[in-house]
Amino acid sequence: MAQHIYQVDAFTDRPFAGNPAGVCVLDGSADEAWMQDVAREMNLSETAFLYREGDGYRLRWFTPAVEVDLCGHATLASAHVLWESGYLWTSEPALFQTRSGLLTAEKRGDWIEMDFPATPPAAAEAPAGLIEALGVTPLYVGRTKFDYLIEVAGEQEVRSLTPDFAALGRADARGVIVTSLAEQMDFDFVSRFFGPAVGVNEDPVTGSAHCSLAPFWAQRLGKQEMTAYQASARGGVVQVRMAGDRVLLRGRAVTVLRGELV
Repeated sequence: MAQHIYQVDAFTDRPFAGNPAGVCVLDGSADEAWMQDVAREMNLSETAFLYREGDGYRLRWFTPAVEVDLCGHATLASAHVLWESGYLWTSEPALFQTRSGLLTAEKRGDWIEMDFPATPPAAAEAPAGLIEALGVTPLYVGRTKFDYLIEVAGEQEVRSLTPDFAALGRADARGVIVTSLAEQMDFDFVSRFFGPAVGVNEDPVTGSAHCSLAPFWAQRLGKQEMTAYQASARGGVVQVRMAGDRVLLRGRAVTVLRGELV
């Protein structure tokens, strides 16, 4: 039987910006090797696979190379598809059982708000070669549950990064977040995310990275609500709000492709 699959641009309100994610809505559980093959075929930073389970959905995320424990933009894309394609009423929350526990999403007008666990960084030593691979002068180096987080002096330094991806991929982490204060009045901070170790040299907009960025900048700025810009070539906007040990992430999404896997 053919399986429905969608491509959704997440954390943007226009096509061909933000972060594209594949979303495959299944009738039930699927073979892991098959899901990895589909993700490799889609060749996006993440492809999400979900099927109905109890009063919600079981959700898994795959890069072209590996399964990952947490992905924000593919969760946003999955919720968008469930509402837009009639799997859920727009008044219903989307409930996802994942490797990172229960994640929820709700419609807030044109925005989607997701409830994710906070993953704050702790100060750490950079592993050998990491700073050289980025070519930066760090103000702060931290380690989160998944990634290294590097603060630099300004937005231009973030935007002008040209990392050595082969060297970055040797770091013992999912990826590397580089961030600074924003220079534009519309945003509080900017970032970029590099994940060559999981098959994604640069992720255009990384929701899960903002689970670390939100507590990091909340402490520095003394603010619980902030607006962030991920300064990749495609770019994307993420609104964040701290809620204890959780982070509420808001973004928009646009479907650009609908099809079937045969």
